[in-house]
Amino acid sequence: MSRINVIEKAAATIEQRELLDAIEGKLGMVPNFLKVFANSPAALKAFLGLHAIAGEGELDPQTRERIALAVAQQNSCQYCVSAHTAIARKAGLNGAEIEANRAGSSHDAKAAAAVKFARAVVEHNGEVTTAELLEVRNAGYSDAAIVEIITHVGMNILTNILGKASRVEIDFPKVDLALAS
Repeated sequence: MSRINVIEKAAATIEQRELLDAIEGKLGMVPNFLKVFANSPAALKAFLGLHAIAGEGELDPQTRERIALAVAQQNSCQYCVSAHTAIARKAGLNGAEIEANRAGSSHDAKAAAAVKFARAVVEHNGEVTTAELLEVRNAGYSDAAIVEIITHVGMNILTNILGKASRVEIDFPKVDLALAS
């Protein structure tokens, strides 16, 4: 049971309901973590704005999901690992790739560099080494793409923290945090 109120449409204010309706119209459902965000319409709007902007950049949807999976696993957020496993499958990633992403890599060499860099950003709280920055750049990522990787890390840390702090109920097929051996 969530430790922070999950806003259901029946009990929502007009502003909350409008936001939840917009999300449902786009996704076909309203994930529970967004219902927790809806406690503060301002916070939900800020997250949705960042999410929309972050989706417009150079990074393809598969790489964005690879980063989300790596960060969620690194931060031990079962809600986010479960959600992003489902989203990654819809984005075309298979089980072996999802496991590799969660472990901090990828079967795609370029994507592996992005995932590795994303994990370094988390591990070092942004204090990445010049070598780590050069490695992702040498893999073919522009400075714009590197900024986008960092943005996705930050956005995913936010959702990981919200998921863990609230202990929101997982409304996606539940994925165990333990990686397959």
